[in-house]
Amino acid sequence: MVAILGYSRPQILAAVQQMYTAVADAPTSPFHFPVGADASRRLGYPPERLAQLPAEVRDAFAGVGYPFRAAAIRRGDRVLDIGAGAGGDALIARQLVGPQGRVIALDLTAAMTRRLQQASERHDIEGLAVVQGSAEQLPLPDASIDSITSNGALNLVPDKRRAVVEMFRVLKPHGRVQLADVVIHRPVSVDCHEDPRLWVECVVGATVKEELVALFEEAGFEEVRVVGSHDYFALSPSAQTREIAAGFGAHSVELAMRRGAVRPAWFQRWRRRLDPRRWLRLGYRRGLLGMLAYLLALLSCYGTLALVALLPLLGVHLALDEGLWAGAIAAFVLLTLAVVASGLRLHHRPWPVLVGLAGTFLVLYALFVDYSMLVELGGFVLLASAVAWDICERRRHEAKMLGLTSMNPDASPPP
Repeated sequence: MVAILGYSRPQILAAVQQMYTAVADAPTSPFHFPVGADASRRLGYPPERLAQLPAEVRDAFAGVGYPFRAAAIRRGDRVLDIGAGAGGDALIARQLVGPQGRVIALDLTAAMTRRLQQASERHDIEGLAVVQGSAEQLPLPDASIDSITSNGALNLVPDKRRAVVEMFRVLKPHGRVQLADVVIHRPVSVDCHEDPRLWVECVVGATVKEELVALFEEAGFEEVRVVGSHDYFALSPSAQTREIAAGFGAHSVELAMRRGAVRPAWFQRWRRRLDPRRWLRLGYRRGLLGMLAYLLALLSCYGTLALVALLPLLGVHLALDEGLWAGAIAAFVLLTLAVVASGLRLHHRPWPVLVGLAGTFLVLYALFVDYSMLVELGGFVLLASAVAWDICERRRHEAKMLGLTSMNPDASPPP
């Protein structure tokens, strides 16, 4: 469950339906993702809650977390379960809302809705409506739902922004949302769709965690917060799936939020989408600010040199203040070193910093003491190595933190 790229919307939907039809029809078959009651227990579902569910519902569980940790459902609520699957969460929600409440279980896969409908009729479950439909076009009127729950569905939706807008539309003002979903720590490259392993292993559709939170905030949801985190893919019986997921930092999170009173105007949504602080936080976490500072140092050094050499050919003569030029290069070099050094707080590995210090020393020596192109180039090569090393160590730290929080529902998410 990590990257919908390169495939058309019909292909994605067909693949999702084919996979979960197999789960509905034969839940005891081997899958590369965890299925069944044992998986739900390991993700945090209380045994007493699971004991109240029909066996056929427990056996086909295919969620990725425990969304009820957000406690979004109240007695008497009208609840929508998006991506209800076999119906475990819908039936738990039915217990929580009491006799005055109502639950609508919506799923894209006909086999899943049929399985849940049959279980509902067999066990005389009242106040539950089973609907086949898409999260991108919810078959409900505006402001008709008190709370929404979802478990492992959004990462399988091709148009996530549209699905989030639909959730906002059907919720009443200040309505509540709880969801569990798969997220990733690093963006998926555009050519990932060429790797057949990503499709064989169902590594499809997850979003970077910060981007997922921002998506809800742009739509008008408030108080969006992470209430739980799991190394969901550690439960996979497939070593290949675990390897691919670890490569992207894939894990599951549980989110809680509430709908704002009104949807933000278009300019407010775009302002949030383009907020530079959002991109700076993302870049800092991955060490990409170090790469940016390094590129600026290279540009200020060799880009300026090339510009000074080319301008006379165009009849333009530029007087270059060498002191100011050297100062700009030094500033970007020191900024690069500072970003690399900030990684110590995360991974506690001194080697990138030591390599960065050596590179910084060589560049500054060439700039202010005794210029040598070879010394300067050597310094930039060392700085590039330090930046790359720091990025790798940050990713290793994220993977380690995921392992530490694995199956610990009360642990905080990785910093």
